[in-house]
Amino acid sequence: MSFASTQFLAFFAALFLLYYAIPRRHQWKLLLAGSLFFYWFAGWWCLIYIGVTTVTTYLAGRKIAALAASQEEWLKAHRDELSKEERKARKAKDKSVRFRWMLGCLLVNFGILAVVKYANFVLGNVSALTVFFGGQPIPSLSLVLPMGISFYTFQAMGYLIDVYWGKCRAERNLGRFALFVTFFPQLIQGPISRFGELSRTLCGEHPWDSRQIAMGAERVLWGLAKKLIVADRLAIPLRALVSDPERYTGVYVLAVVFLYAVQLYADFTGGIDITIGAAQMLGVKVTENFQRPFFSKSAAEYWRRWHITMGTWFRDYLFYPMSVSRPILKLHQKCRNRFGRFGKHVGVHTCSIILWFVTGLWHGASWNFIVWGLLNGMVIIVSQELEPLYARFHARFPSLKGSRGWDLVQVARTFWLMGIIRVLDVYRDVPLTFRQLGTVFTALRPQTLWDGSFLELGIGAGDWLVAAAGAGAMLVCSLLGRREPVRVRLTRDHPQLAWGGCVLLALLTLVFGVYGIGFDATQFIYNQF
Repeated sequence: MSFASTQFLAFFAALFLLYYAIPRRHQWKLLLAGSLFFYWFAGWWCLIYIGVTTVTTYLAGRKIAALAASQEEWLKAHRDELSKEERKARKAKDKSVRFRWMLGCLLVNFGILAVVKYANFVLGNVSALTVFFGGQPIPSLSLVLPMGISFYTFQAMGYLIDVYWGKCRAERNLGRFALFVTFFPQLIQGPISRFGELSRTLCGEHPWDSRQIAMGAERVLWGLAKKLIVADRLAIPLRALVSDPERYTGVYVLAVVFLYAVQLYADFTGGIDITIGAAQMLGVKVTENFQRPFFSKSAAEYWRRWHITMGTWFRDYLFYPMSVSRPILKLHQKCRNRFGRFGKHVGVHTCSIILWFVTGLWHGASWNFIVWGLLNGMVIIVSQELEPLYARFHARFPSLKGSRGWDLVQVARTFWLMGIIRVLDVYRDVPLTFRQLGTVFTALRPQTLWDGSFLELGIGAGDWLVAAAGAGAMLVCSLLGRREPVRVRLTRDHPQLAWGGCVLLALLTLVFGVYGIGFDATQFIYNQF
């Protein structure tokens, strides 16, 4: 059930009206029922997967919390009887027991994710090697990927690790915890919420709040406009460009880089706008997932602004624990005195490469995503190693640093660099991607930009103008919303203007939106992850 479908709009409208009609103490129960129905709509068998994750994580979290409480009580009761070394040994033993419970739950749930998402990828590569050496091909498994499994698995496992670390309490009510895992607005493309943040409003009692409901509806409308007017319209020429890579080379490849960057941003942020806006209409606060990423001046900054909750998940639960692990510390110790300045960073760089390999694999079980992740990691590592050179450059040209012109150069450089790496997501074939990028230098043909060729890609001049206007509106809103979102400012200071703007935006979306059968839009790009 796509967020931009008539089915979802009907489902949400019915849920919304019933939500504020029933007693407030039952609102979270209605959300749970609605979330389960939403997930059941994707296939009843999907409920088995998300049910296993919910129950195992709930039970493991309760067990870890109970062990921590009982172990603390025992230590308090026997504090005077034990020496410092004995207390330390007992704490280490107790922690080991809790760790085994956490590890068991992690293995079960990440194991499920690995099997359904990566088993055929592994079998395919093994089969290719077998055939290469004269063996028989290995048949693939008949597996269907449950909707949103990467998102809800990471969210549930983040909760479990936080309980183990003592950063959040273990939820005692299975229903409330199930709502945290299955909350439908963020189920299929994030954000990946933390229990300590989402639970504050998720299960509370929410009275009718006209201002919050109106602001949430405005954001939903803005998300639909970005999806239907910009993203789905640009998807048409992009499909044409990618469908015949032998024909569309040179400047067409640069067009793919640019258009896909705009389309993906409009599609993904549009979906997140609908998620956050729908949750806000229900009184629930969901974490922001983007912070004007195309204004970033470096790759590292870009990834602090793009898909923020995914990046912070990998940072907090993978990078930091790995960087202080015994093997990495040993590697750091060995390299520190052997390889100079670079040797001091070998441990951190190793963790970065592993993190970006996993990040690429999280996005999809294919080599193009793995290469995409590794390239992002390498760009960030090279940038870090070149920092002394940057410092000398700015010392030589101090007037550049902080100037408007130099900032624009850095922003443009980062935009195109990230876009070129991202094109691996478009062609879905690593050798083909690099061949296409190579044609930019061997067969550019810039005259294609103005000879009318782009009017033969499935949309006419009017559609290009509408897409450009929509992208321009997104850019203007980003520029004006550096300190405060435009819609928040308008709703507060000029409510009548905000109301008129919403009516106009709704009409523009109805008139210029790209629709399929039954006026439903295509699926959001990040649904596949």
